[in-house]
Amino acid sequence: MFELSGKVAVITGASSGLGADAARAYAEQGAKVALLARRKDKLDNVVAEINRTRKHAIAVQCDIADESSVQAAVDEVLERYHTIDILLNDAGIAIPGSVETLTAEQWDLAMGTNVKGIFLMCKYVVPVMKKQKYGKIVNIASVNAVLADKDPRMVRHVYNASKSAVVGLTVGMAASLGQFGITVNALGPALFESEMTANTLFKQEQFLNAYNALCPASRPGRRGELNGPILFLSSDASSYVNGQLLLVDGGISIV
Repeated sequence: MFELSGKVAVITGASSGLGADAARAYAEQGAKVALLARRKDKLDNVVAEINRTRKHAIAVQCDIADESSVQAAVDEVLERYHTIDILLNDAGIAIPGSVETLTAEQWDLAMGTNVKGIFLMCKYVVPVMKKQKYGKIVNIASVNAVLADKDPRMVRHVYNASKSAVVGLTVGMAASLGQFGITVNALGPALFESEMTANTLFKQEQFLNAYNALCPASRPGRRGELNGPILFLSSDASSYVNGQLLLVDGGISIV
């Protein structure tokens, strides 16, 4: 049920971290994968690694906050693979700060990447999926779409807002696109080690100790632990799952 042979998957934010891991997981299940990100050199490294295993991967440079860049990237994928069956919107940024300290530029940057980027990718991919009457869209939200931090050192108001918006967009698209054979779901990871967190949250011993004490799993998520949920929502195993936020959080949202 998780097998993806013959499918084409597009992954944004695929140059490193969870996005790159997801691209590898898709390829292992037989999908042809198109990796999108701004950093072409890092994309090329991941693509070369995948292709060495006799899988199919291409690197496409793309700034998801720029409409012309997104349109060109989608056109490039279609020219190479002719269709798009799966879209994983993984690209995102986390900017710390409260409404009192954030600048308008920081707000626009976070919303532009985390929300506008998903909107633009879907704007150009959904018509392809509607035409073929099949599609799987998976949006990476966050547990911080439904949880927030009281500690002023951990306040991330624009991150909370943007990830909540991702969930709202997911629900809206799911309701109207289901009739075309397209499912749209979101994943809400808690703390995972990635390029974005390795040099920030994972270097704050006091924060990690508090997180581990609170989380029922007593630890952050490990690399690869998001791949199963991603494959579930991207495959026919979830054929009747639509408009859902699946929290992958070690249980931290229940305490």
